[in-house]
Formats: sequence, structure tokens, C-alpha cells
Amino acid sequence: MAYDADVIVIGAGLAGLVATAELVDAGRSVLVLDQEPEQSLGGQAHWSFGGLFLVDSPEQRRMRIKDSRELALQDWHGAAGFDRREDHWPREWAAAYVDFAAGEKRAWLHRQGMRFFPVVGWAERGGYDATGHGNSVPRFHITWGTGPGVVAPFERRVRDGVAKGLVTFKFRHRVTGLGTSAGAVDTVTGEILEPSDAERGAASSRTVTGAFELRAQAVIVTSGGIGGNHDLVRAQWPERLGTPPRTMLSGVPAHVDGLMLGITEAAGGHHINRDRMWHYTEGIENWNPIWARHGIRILPGPSSLWLDARGRRLPVPLFPGFDTLGTLEHIMRSGYDYTWFVLDQRIIGKEFALSGSEQNPDLTGKSVRDVLGRARADIPGPVKAFMDHGVDFVVEKDLGALVRGMNALTEQPLIDEAALRRDIIARDREIANPFTKDLQITAIRGARKYLGDKLIRTAAPHRILDPGAGPLIAVRLNILTRKSLGGLETDLSSRVLTEAGDPLPGVYAAGEAAGFGGGGVHGYRSLEGTFLGGCIFSGRTAGRAAAKAVG
Repeated sequence: MAYDADVIVIGAGLAGLVATAELVDAGRSVLVLDQEPEQSLGGQAHWSFGGLFLVDSPEQRRMRIKDSRELALQDWHGAAGFDRREDHWPREWAAAYVDFAAGEKRAWLHRQGMRFFPVVGWAERGGYDATGHGNSVPRFHITWGTGPGVVAPFERRVRDGVAKGLVTFKFRHRVTGLGTSAGAVDTVTGEILEPSDAERGAASSRTVTGAFELRAQAVIVTSGGIGGNHDLVRAQWPERLGTPPRTMLSGVPAHVDGLMLGITEAAGGHHINRDRMWHYTEGIENWNPIWARHGIRILPGPSSLWLDARGRRLPVPLFPGFDTLGTLEHIMRSGYDYTWFVLDQRIIGKEFALSGSEQNPDLTGKSVRDVLGRARADIPGPVKAFMDHGVDFVVEKDLGALVRGMNALTEQPLIDEAALRRDIIARDREIANPFTKDLQITAIRGARKYLGDKLIRTAAPHRILDPGAGPLIAVRLNILTRKSLGGLETDLSSRVLTEAGDPLPGVYAAGEAAGFGGGGVHGYRSLEGTFLGGCIFSGRTAGRAAAKAVG
């Protein structure tokens, strides 16, 4: 029986495009299957802020940031907390990825035309000891062009492969099974969905118009995770993170459904660490949604007061931008699935950024003029749009009106004005003194010692109740689904392994479907900037390995 291509790639997101680009370079023929229409090419990466984890980069050195492979690996292990027998390959992938991030990653991407915003961001700061969770130094490099700028070089290489006759896209092809002959997986079966003109990310038709069966010497699974499937998120929710949220926003479109994980598992692949996941705690409902329950994440600076549903400050070190999963665990054990930021106009203008390519038109459009305009504006335009139209925002001149507005947004009026006023006044009183026992104020002052934060990410310490800094702002924060941290177990050649630890013949996996490498390269926690990078590194590895195998 003849093959339809050398390799079939299932999923046309970033990992799939990278793998296909590498196969094209090796002269292999590729079929790329995706259940969505062509306008969704690039998958979740298109919607991202474009952050990449780099170590000892020129951008870091220009900002006087001292970084090293050893420090980055220390931070990675402090965040990951590897503690399972299944963590053997994730550990190996972690070491390989840090080597990549500290080595050829930036130069390799730069040769393909990728450029970076000069100010390096400091995400997931941790706040524990040196071996605990968090980035010891800023490492979050924003791609010039955000998510589309990350996708572009790989899409260009794949389009070149189409022109050469090496690549064929088959959109609206939904895989339902993997078949075996002669001891190896070489057959992909599924359903053909009717054509759809749905815009990128919007729900597309699930009407079936036919069936397909395709054969290749190797199959690479790059179909993504489970973030759009709330039922599956709740089913896999770990006890350590408390009770699953009653309500969640979606940080990814509904087609990110995790179905290929089960299909590959049925074919013999080993799905590990499925209880490890990465969801954000600073989600706000998109006032201009593209998909159902469309949420946007606030990328906050360190100055907002973070309050639980009852108006109590979150404990140290759960400050904005310090420990995503630590904050999630605290929230889910509080009995409520939302929290609040309380801040003022001076803070929101300096410290609020919104995750997503569509929320950053200046960076996405590569407009130096618009980026400078953002820096000069009191409040960035996309943030101002949420203040004006977002259902989670309350803007008032005085604290009493702010609390009434906060209580009007929730089922129960849980915020006590007198208690909140007392806490803010106590916090504000410490601002006037160079000494403080308020560790959030210490963190703010520490952040401003880094030039990047002082320039664009951290407001000068001031009293929140200072009328000159107003009006006051409260933001209701929701749980926002995003990433699976577990996935199909793979060796360092991206070969999918069976439960016995043997390679499943003919099958490779990359991207979120493989836990970004090994079945969970991040362990329990991410250092941020490592999801896109994990797709790139594991996609590159899978493409190169499959190319050799079918040579």
C-alpha cells in the first residue's frame, strides 16, 4: 500500500509549523491536518503576547541583567518541583531546553527574521528562597510583532514547502483514529468537516461531509492541550489546587479540546502528568469577544492591592506577577473563584498590560510610533477600552462608591468599606517612610531598581488614596483557562513512549500535546515565556527526528 506522504503532522499550530518547516528542510513530503479552517493557521500562538524565555541574551546584557545557564536551570527546577517516577524525561527535556535557551535559540530565531522588544520583562518573580519558584532575573523577551511575529518565520518556511510541492494542507480534517500495520502506526483516519468561513478563533461548524484515511511513514501529534474543554479541565483538576472553579473564562478557543491526547493514548501512547495544568488568576471578560467566554489576562506590575472575595489582602508573597499557581491554590481554598485588584489611575496607566496579540496593536503591528505613544499616554488604549466597556471594572472617585460598585458585581456584598479603608490607609501610611514591614512595598521598591520596571512596568510608590493619583479602580479577576502542563510522554527525540517506556513506532509528539516536551517539561509550574519556546524547541526536535527516521 502506497504512502500519501513521508510524514503526517496533526495540528497546524506553532509546534506543527515548526516540525513541518524542519521536514521541508530535509526534503520530506508532509501532509498537515487540522480540524479548523485555514484562517486559524498558527493556532494559539497567534493570540499570544509573544513572550520567549531567553538566557544571557543581548537584550538582558544591555539592561545590565546577569544571567547564566546555571541560574536558569536552578530556577527551572525550583519551579518544576519534579517528584515523580514519570519525571525522568521531563527532567531531561528541562536540561535540554535551558541549554537551547542559553545557547543557539536567539541566534537561530534571529536568522529567521525574529526581533525582540528591547526591555526584558520580569514574570513569575516567586518571592521565596533562592531554590524556590520564580525567575531570579528578568527573562521574558517580547517578540516584535507579538504572537503573529513568532508564527511568521515558520509559516513562511512551510509556505515555501507548499510552493515546492513538499507540503499539502488539509484543513477541516478532524482525526478520530490512528491505525497500525507491520508493527508501526502509519494510518490516520477521521472526518472531513464542511468548509467554514468563521473568523480566526470563532466557533466553526462541526457538520461532517465525509471521511478520510491517509498513510505515512511517521505521524507527529501537535494538536495542543485541553484549555478550551472546561469539562476536561475540571475532570483533571488536582486536589492540591482545591475545588475546581464553578465558573471560568477561556483563554483559548473551544477547538482546543484535547481529543488527540485520548486518540493517541488509545493507540498506545502514554499520557502522563494530566493533573498538572497552568491557569491564570487575573482573567477579565473580553468586552469584544471572539470565542465563547473569551477571557484576557492582565499582565500586572507589582503595585495593585490584591484582595480575596471578602476584601482581605492575599498573603505574602502572592503579589501581582509573583506566583500564578500559588495564588490559584489560595483562591480555590477560599470558597470563592474570584478576587479583586484595587488600584488607581496612576498605577493602571503604568502597570497594566493585557496579554494577547489583539490587545497590543502597537507591538503586533511593529509600530515604533505607536509604542512610543503608549509610553506617553496616561492609560494605554486597550486598557482604557476595558475601563470603559469591561464588565469587571469599577471606576469611582471615592472609596465608598468604589466598594458599592464592587458589591454590585457579585452575588453577595462581601466587601466591607470600613475594613478596606483601614487596610489601605495602613498601607499608605508606610509609603511615607523609607522603612516598612509591608513586603509588597519592599517588592515595589525592589522592582524599581531594575531599569526596565522603572521605565515602563512599576509606578513610583505613592498613596492609593491620594486624590491626585485617582480615580480609584477595582477589577474583578476570574480564573482563566490556558495550558496543559502534562501530555504525551516523549524521549529526547520526541518519540511518543508507551506505558512500558518503549517508543510507540511511527509516532512523535510536540508542543502542548507533549507537555512541551517529555510529557511535562515544566513540572508543576512554569517560569513564563516557555510555552511558545517549548513549542518551537519540541517541534524542531520532532521534525528533525522524524526526517531522519523516514530518510
